[in-house]
Amino acid sequence: MAELILIGAVSFLASGLTLFSGFGLGTLLLPAFAGFFPLDAAVAMTALVHLANNLFKLGLLGRGAHWPTAARFGLPAVLASFLGARALVGLARLEPVFSYALAGRDLRVMPVKLVVAALLIAFAGLELSSRLSRAEWTRRWLPLGGALSGFFGGLSGHQGALRSAFLLQSGLSKGQFIATGVVVACGVDAARLAVYARHFARAGMSENAFLVSFACGAAFLGAFAGSRLLEKTAVETVRRIVAAALVLFSLSLAAGLV
Repeated sequence: MAELILIGAVSFLASGLTLFSGFGLGTLLLPAFAGFFPLDAAVAMTALVHLANNLFKLGLLGRGAHWPTAARFGLPAVLASFLGARALVGLARLEPVFSYALAGRDLRVMPVKLVVAALLIAFAGLELSSRLSRAEWTRRWLPLGGALSGFFGGLSGHQGALRSAFLLQSGLSKGQFIATGVVVACGVDAARLAVYARHFARAGMSENAFLVSFACGAAFLGAFAGSRLLEKTAVETVRRIVAAALVLFSLSLAAGLV
């Protein structure tokens, strides 16, 4: 019961924190879930919550999507997400890079953790910085942007920063930009979950089905409750604290401590 309460509380708070930090839901939920589950299972859990959250947004905003842009960006994104998800599953099967002992613990440095840790740091930096969003991308780069966003979305769940950077330059209105992004995100999440589903049992998902469902539900409620309380706003001090915490978590993940 204690584990259930702790997982629910962490998931709820991580979701709500997105309103203050400016970081995406997936960026914050992945470390929260990775503290309790194998990393590949944590990525899959984050995808479930991300999809549920985006389906809710799709019901509210989907009609405002600019479908030609959604197709041009989204189709390459969905196809590439299959490749990214398969890469994650493949990395999860690799043997440790090396092992060592620390404070009486036998620790293993896993390839999948090294890769996800590096991506977590990189995309946390992108979300914290405005350089990517200020870059000028013409519409002819949309398919490439979709492919990159989809691949990294499938590999680690980090798709939002690249998706926003490319769609911001596509000449959409604010409403079209948000709705089109939600449509693309739903497609990527559904595609990668189709690949993850075959790996759930090996990733420890089946024996923890109730915990997984509870964590997903708590995280969704956190995002939903927060969105009802105040408008999304980024507080610079909170952003820096969260960014530092993400870097520390990533280093711990890479070192095999998590």
